[in-house]
Amino acid sequence: MTESNKNWYAIYVRARSEKKVGIELDAAGINYYLPMIRVLKTWTDRKKWIEEPLFKSYIFVNIDQSEYFKAINIPNSVRYISFEGKAVVIPPQQIEAIKYFLEEINPPKVDEFEMKKGMNVEIVLGSLTGLKGELIELNGKERVKIRIEVVNKSITIQIPKSKLKVIK
Repeated sequence: MTESNKNWYAIYVRARSEKKVGIELDAAGINYYLPMIRVLKTWTDRKKWIEEPLFKSYIFVNIDQSEYFKAINIPNSVRYISFEGKAVVIPPQQIEAIKYFLEEINPPKVDEFEMKKGMNVEIVLGSLTGLKGELIELNGKERVKIRIEVVNKSITIQIPKSKLKVIK
């Protein structure tokens, strides 16, 4: 099937088994995304940087209808995130927002324009075009933080003001 017939879905998995499910999905030939972050863990005798999932107990799969049951039958997969009994399709822009959040770099300076906390904004430039969120913080003249809802959880990204427009 073509890539256009595939949709992103979130699968709820057993606690601390996200990486195992990812390995099994890979072995089954299913495209998945498991966003990981580095966290400094502290024990009584040491500190160590580890990688852990950004969303604990969730993994995203990019599948078509023929792979629907194959993906959920992977060991340690519990269920699709669903609404009214149907698996919820995750818009590709939300997956791109997560990737942007994890790979963020500092962009060049841009001209300032008027924005205020609490405004609803839409991204108009770049790979996240069309994504909407709420302006939650102004970081100087060039960047703002916006909150985006993904899988009933919020993520915050920093983005240049020049890539946003205020929506009503």
